[in-house]
Order: sequence, then C-alpha cells, then structure tokens
Amino acid sequence: MTPPVNAPALDLTRYQDPLTIQRVLYNARTIAIVGLSPNELRASYFVGYYLKRHGYTIVPVNPREPRILGETSYKSLVDVPGPVDIVNVFRAPDALPGIAEEAVKIRAGALWCQFGVINADGARIAEAGGLAVIMDRCIKVEHARYIGRMHWLGFNTQRITSVRGGLQ
Repeated sequence: MTPPVNAPALDLTRYQDPLTIQRVLYNARTIAIVGLSPNELRASYFVGYYLKRHGYTIVPVNPREPRILGETSYKSLVDVPGPVDIVNVFRAPDALPGIAEEAVKIRAGALWCQFGVINADGARIAEAGGLAVIMDRCIKVEHARYIGRMHWLGFNTQRITSVRGGLQ
C-alpha cells in the first residue's frame, strides 16, 4: 500500500522505541501470530519456530490450517481461548485495522507489526484501545537483539566489541 502523492509519511519512530520493545518482550508469555504459515520456508514459520524454541507460547491464527508448529490454529483472534500478550502480524498492511480491532477486543497487551506491515489506522485503533504498538520491526530480530545471542555480542548497545563488560 503506497501512500498517495503529497500524503505525509508515517513517522515510525514512536513505534520503534527500544524501551517499549524490551518491555513488551520481557513481559510476554503468549504470542498470537496472525498469518503464521505452515510452510517452513516462510518467514512467519521461522519466527514462530524461533519464539516457541525460546519459551513463548505460540498461538497460530490462520483460518486455512488446523495446526501449525504442533499448535491448534484459530480462524481469528477472537477465537483464541485465553489471554494473548502480543499479537504479531504477518499480513498485508490493509488488513491491520481489522486485526487491531480484534486485538483490542481480546485485550492483548501489544500489537507487533512485522517488516513492511505499516498502517496508521491500525496503529491508531490499537493505541486507542490501550495496546503498545511496534511497527516495521521483526520480533525475532528484536528478541535476539535484546534477549538472545545478539544481546551477548553487544548489538543491544548499538556498539559491537570483543571486550567483555563494554568499552574500556
């Protein structure tokens, strides 16, 4: 979805705040992945596999599949039984407002939009419903940066060093 000519570009800075990203990742236990694919070659599958392997409960949301990654898949977010901390979106940007409405309805903690999933209306709906919004960021990359192996290498500080304990 390309913005119309002369339309102001959406400032994504507010949706990529490192402290918000860290808070959301550290406090989450259950992640519903909207658009999770059963195809091992798709990014959504790899992200779901990674998150499950790192201890998160994964809830696939894909109306075409009964099970993905060994978990029951649901037709929509409102069909998910139980609380959802993060709604992670692997869908086209124009689907985001509807997904945001469902995320608000189930009282999710955050709406996380993967790379390229950018929609101002969806962000407004989620924020108005009290959800934290992260947009145009990969949850797997951010997890690795702040919690996983990239964290150990210094990627979370924006400085890479071989010296333990930071720069000397």
